Amino acid sequence: MAITIERDKGLQRQAGEQFGLECPYCGVYSHMTPESVPTFEGLMRTRPKHVGVVYQCDACNAPVFLRFAVKQYHENEIDLYQNFIELERPKERFQFSYLPKQTEGLFREALSCYSGNNFNAFASMCRRAAQSSFSALGESGKLRAFDEVMAAQDIAEIDDDSFEPIKKVIFESGREDDLPLLNRAQAGILLEVLKDMFYQCFVRRGKLTRAIKVRRFFVQDGNENLKSSA
Repeated sequence: MAITIERDKGLQRQAGEQFGLECPYCGVYSHMTPESVPTFEGLMRTRPKHVGVVYQCDACNAPVFLRFAVKQYHENEIDLYQNFIELERPKERFQFSYLPKQTEGLFREALSCYSGNNFNAFASMCRRAAQSSFSALGESGKLRAFDEVMAAQDIAEIDDDSFEPIKKVIFESGREDDLPLLNRAQAGILLEVLKDMFYQCFVRRGKLTRAIKVRRFFVQDGNENLKSSA
């Protein structure tokens, strides 16, 4: 996928290519239209290492800010790397109502760190949220959570070397400076694994318990109605 800023044509992508993202404002995966692009002349004069581009979400018309690294400067065009950084990420969603209060608060802060691209602060908050959840689960809580995490690794087919930092963040309890430093990809894996662990340990149980209580209520209510009409 070639991305260039040309002297006469401005921002260009491969012919016919559509560019879409999940909008951080409306949450819709939508086509993005370039709205504000730095001028070719200005970039050639200062030659920055990164270029900021403002897109417009076609679903809600909100401005979406992206930052691209410059690959190379040419006489009539500037090549950008295809990877970019979203300066405002969509908020991660989760069924917080089933989490213990302390775990909920810590995990909300963790997700805020992730949305702000603060991945190592995110890892730190994930460890605190995980430790809080183990306490809430009781004596065998950590072992149960470990089984769920290992099952997630198996399901997602993540190799041991890639998964090792994820396990260290969640299950080790050393000093904060012992935490592994995470990149964007590792933080993304940690996010999904921890969400799955919380779902299996709290959300699934809470939803199932609630559903069974509702079923029992209607069965008991039906029996009472039968008795009263007999």
